[in-house]
Amino acid sequence: MDKQTLNVAFATQKGGSGKTAITVLVASYLHYNCGCPLAVIDCDFPQHSLYEMRERDSRAVLENEYLKRMAYEQMREPGRAAYPVQKCRVERAPDMAAELAGNGNYDLLFFDLPGTVNSSGILRTIAQMDYIFAPVSADQTVLESTLAFLDVLQRMMLGKETSRLKGLYLFWNLVDKREKSELYGRYEKVIAGMGLPMLTTQIPDTKRFRKELDAENRTVFRSTLFAPDKRMVAGSGIPELAHEIISILKLSGYEETANR
Repeated sequence: MDKQTLNVAFATQKGGSGKTAITVLVASYLHYNCGCPLAVIDCDFPQHSLYEMRERDSRAVLENEYLKRMAYEQMREPGRAAYPVQKCRVERAPDMAAELAGNGNYDLLFFDLPGTVNSSGILRTIAQMDYIFAPVSADQTVLESTLAFLDVLQRMMLGKETSRLKGLYLFWNLVDKREKSELYGRYEKVIAGMGLPMLTTQIPDTKRFRKELDAENRTVFRSTLFAPDKRMVAGSGIPELAHEIISILKLSGYEETANR
């Protein structure tokens, strides 16, 4: 039987949660560092931030000789050509996913979803996700909003015949090392009481997550066209998050190539 392409989203109900940045970083790490064939569907209308990032990345490469050589060298390696980034309205996303999955070229499809369930067609699209990973910060408003959102999905979709949803996971994002660990412990008790699993990876609050292509300093972190620079990925939590996701999704053959 052919292996099913998995649909995955980083989703919350609060703006500024960093879901788009994390989507790009995890997708690029899995594809360019681990060799995992994937595509990204940006259905966060109207901004389509991820699709616009691909457009900026492409212009930067065309306008800069250093980045052009870097792209050429990367694309010469098997499996390291740029992954597709498609944009559409959220109600169209399941159909676009079916088209991409139909060619059998991808193990994963990442979705950048709108930040509200009030968007037309979003519940139909969420029902087509296999796994949702929700970034949360130690902020009561953010946490309550995200838990309410996940509670609805847990009751309405998780494990239901009308949905593909197999797993809901949370992970700490924007972690301030100065915050007391007891604060996270209290929140985690509430989350555990809801039966929602929390990943062990914590993503720190650092300015590097806002850093895109920089030809002058010759560093790359957040990019749709390049693997994140080893110097910048260290301590970011992205490799650890990517490996946890690989394990949860039961993807084989990618752990061994993660450091290439």
